[in-house]
Amino acid sequence: MPSPSEPNEFVEPSPSVAEANRHIINTIPPSPEDYEDAARGLIALPDVPVIRARDNKEKVVWNFADYEFLAEGGDAPPTVNASLWRQGQLTVQAGLFQVTSNGPRTVYQVRGYDLSNMTIITGDTGLVIVDPLTSFETAQAALALYRKATGDTRPITGLLYTHPHVDHFGGSRGLFADNNGDAPVDLPVYAPQGFLDHAISENVFAGPAMSRRADYMYAPRLDKGPHGQVGSGLGLTVSTGELTLVTPNEYIGGPNHQPVAEGDWHPTSYVIPWRPGLYQATVDGVQMIFQLTPNTEAPAEMNIYLPEARALLAAENATHTMHNILSLRGAQVRDPHAWSKYLTEAIQTFGEHTDVVFASHHWPRWGKENILTFLASQRDMYGYLNDQTLRLIDAGYTGIEIAEQLQHLPAGLADHWYNRGYYGSMSHNTKAIYQRYIGWFDGNPAHLWSLPPVEAGVQYVTAMGGPKAALDIARTAYESEPPQYRWAAEVLNHIIFASGAPDAPNEPGKPDALEIPADILTQAKELQAKVFTQLGYGCENGTWRNFYLTGARELQRLPEAPISTGAADLVRSMTLEQFFSALAKSIDGPLAASQQRKPIALRWKVTPGDQTCVTTLRNGVLVYVEGDDPLTPVVDATVTLSRQALEDLALAGHRFTQNFDDEVKKGTIQVDNQAAADTVWSYLRFPDPVFPIVTPRRYQTPVSDEPGPVTA
Repeated sequence: MPSPSEPNEFVEPSPSVAEANRHIINTIPPSPEDYEDAARGLIALPDVPVIRARDNKEKVVWNFADYEFLAEGGDAPPTVNASLWRQGQLTVQAGLFQVTSNGPRTVYQVRGYDLSNMTIITGDTGLVIVDPLTSFETAQAALALYRKATGDTRPITGLLYTHPHVDHFGGSRGLFADNNGDAPVDLPVYAPQGFLDHAISENVFAGPAMSRRADYMYAPRLDKGPHGQVGSGLGLTVSTGELTLVTPNEYIGGPNHQPVAEGDWHPTSYVIPWRPGLYQATVDGVQMIFQLTPNTEAPAEMNIYLPEARALLAAENATHTMHNILSLRGAQVRDPHAWSKYLTEAIQTFGEHTDVVFASHHWPRWGKENILTFLASQRDMYGYLNDQTLRLIDAGYTGIEIAEQLQHLPAGLADHWYNRGYYGSMSHNTKAIYQRYIGWFDGNPAHLWSLPPVEAGVQYVTAMGGPKAALDIARTAYESEPPQYRWAAEVLNHIIFASGAPDAPNEPGKPDALEIPADILTQAKELQAKVFTQLGYGCENGTWRNFYLTGARELQRLPEAPISTGAADLVRSMTLEQFFSALAKSIDGPLAASQQRKPIALRWKVTPGDQTCVTTLRNGVLVYVEGDDPLTPVVDATVTLSRQALEDLALAGHRFTQNFDDEVKKGTIQVDNQAAADTVWSYLRFPDPVFPIVTPRRYQTPVSDEPGPVTA
């Protein structure tokens, strides 16, 4: 088995894959203006070859040279879908760009320094930053590029996040690197209402699973090149530096920022006519109009209109790709009907008064007619996906069947490159819409209680005549013309997962053992890696390619821990309820419920601020109640500690119990019945971050020795 540092053996594309990859570029009208727009306004190229980690100068968190093969131009090689290759050539353009300028306001973007863009707006006394990339290091480097190119050394005077995805806030402390990452205490930091709840939900509550799957989606470990990663459609990939958060203190849609009444509207300075539901704020002299767009690309999101510049920042609601209704890394299912509706609202509100539209990914579009066509086509695309999926749902089709029927957008939409499925796809988006409206179950009782992968693998391989016969079926499918890669992948998956059956047969609740000879299993994995590679080569969708090629990589070596730098700032931003909700999902509920029939109640006193709450372990659930719990008049223990000590416990990961006991001995934490507290902690279970995806998991996965927060 190769070591993680050894490259995988290259797999040459089959003739059918190579031909399909070449042919696709001729199915869409050419649009050379995309290349012109992607380069327009370039002021400065990156001034460093790599960006290194803040705490480890040997570690590279962003490497511009990785994608030189795309920057060199040329036609797509046979191993890359030509449409995806074109998208990579556009997204690889990196540097500082001027988007627009009018009077005292100039709008810049740093692009190609991360998956996302960082927007810089000149204010009266300093710089207003929107969406400061994924990591401390890339945001620091992006700001340094701006300052070097423009000579503008003024301070950061405002910070805005359009939505709670980590590539739009993770670099926030990097803007203040000269102050050890600490932002001024009076800095206004704006976000849409609900930002923090959803940031914590994605990055903390479901953080371990999303982090593992994000490595498949963005493929940071794959070699960059024609046989490997060529981008992710929305950008190249995510940086791998330190994730940070300067917590918002101003929420659009919150109590202090409500829609502007008609009588308070100033049409001359605001440019656009009044309508209900618009918000206004001025940040360091920069006038901003906000349109909240919840449940579009994120549960909390907002577009920002800059009236002085006649510019619309469309957040991630309108980009040069079909977006995800459900991200492959995992997320809440988005609402394509709402997405379409809010784009209609944006067109009606801002369209006639906008000279440039730009987003937190990709490049801008200039000119009213061009902008209206772009926004309307994106609007129609999400409406089409929603409505046509619903039409087929009501005709009785399942999600898988709908994905096979709706494989292409109609010509009026498909002819625009920016509607192509580079990041989202018709296939997984229609399935997501099915899930949103009608759930995972397709109504067929045969699928109501399906066997899990290992058990199904044993039964399928046995029914096929055994491991050797099943492997022959898969190899025939792989070698047929045209190749049947999807069927080969399914058969091989059954062989691989059948190998996960326990050695002891007839164990209650476990499948009978099926002996998969070592040579057959090795051949199955090798062939599956080739199948995944061929499927990856043929993908127009960047994230599908990354999933397939990462899966191929992991079949040839052991799974590797996610590239993650933790989420300490998110832990520090959590409320007590969020903290204990995160702790609750680490409780081994079945064991606790069977062993602790009597509830165990702990009262918590957290300083400063004298916050109190009660947590009760009952029926396998850790229940949180703010203040005192009237249904639990007698508590088993009272725990007194500082907020800092609570955060340190959360960041201790699987060492939570040991650290709790150590801090009690030091006197940092006071508890009047440590045995009761330790009984609760004895049911905490922390996940192994290296869980398998393309191979079967063990029935008992050991706890990882890697440190990490209790939420991960």
